[in-house]
Amino acid sequence: MLEAQGLNVLYGDYQILWDVSFRAPEGEVIAILGPNGSGKSTLMNTLSGLLRSRTGAISFRGARIDGLPPHKIVGQGLAHVLERRRLFPYLTVRENLLLGAYHPSAKARRQETLADVEALFPRLRERRAQLAGTLSGGWKQRLALAACLIHEPELLLLDEPTAGVDPKARREFWDEIHDLAARGITVLVSTHYMDEAERCHRLAYIAYGKLLAQGTADEIVSQSALHTWQVTGGDLGPLARELRAQAGIDMVTAFGASLHASGTDPARLERAIAPWRDRAGREWRRVAPGLEDAFIRFMRETDELQ
Repeated sequence: MLEAQGLNVLYGDYQILWDVSFRAPEGEVIAILGPNGSGKSTLMNTLSGLLRSRTGAISFRGARIDGLPPHKIVGQGLAHVLERRRLFPYLTVRENLLLGAYHPSAKARRQETLADVEALFPRLRERRAQLAGTLSGGWKQRLALAACLIHEPELLLLDEPTAGVDPKARREFWDEIHDLAARGITVLVSTHYMDEAERCHRLAYIAYGKLLAQGTADEIVSQSALHTWQVTGGDLGPLARELRAQAGIDMVTAFGASLHASGTDPARLERAIAPWRDRAGREWRRVAPGLEDAFIRFMRETDELQ
């Protein structure tokens, strides 16, 4: 559906993206995951034509779209929901949707498409007469998404769509995203929420403008090559400080009432934790590393290179 090769984006002399390449298969939900300032929005803006890459190529359904203006890219079947929603606050929900149908293909069957979109969001249809500016953050994001669907896109770019949205609205929004994917729409979504990333078919992790890992959740965990021990019990704060000083332990991370001690060499890791394994009041067990373990490792490796 979408393929990007060798993207390098600069703001003046400051480089934001470094040789980024990835692909988005048809009908999947793909997460672009990374901390604030990592380059997620820059990547989204580059894919939608708002920014230009100095090098590389972007192909949509096999046709080059890099260099096209944004309105031409919309005509190709791609829609972009910006992180900062662009709605008309003094117009109603329905009026915002009607104004979204500016492309000729949408104008030709505007009423029919509007009915289809409202059927996808029945609770939004109930608010059709409400001013957009009075909607909550979650409903504003739904409206922004619905306005994009007026164009009947094949690919959606969603830039941190649930930022500032409450947990219940976030869950409902993600259910709607997967409903769209089930209809054959490919969705590329940027987020810094780990639980959202785990709901996607594929992930791409970006930090400091560099794509560090991509693939399914299992593939990314495998790429991290981590082995992990979990410890529960009392006085975990002092224990964490002691473990971090040991050779063979690459990282120690708190997870609620437990610690994860991880390393890439299982024998060295076991030797490193051995002095604390038999102490009373704590329980140690091997656990499979998770996505968060993997991403913390990738992030720390990148920090060391800065």
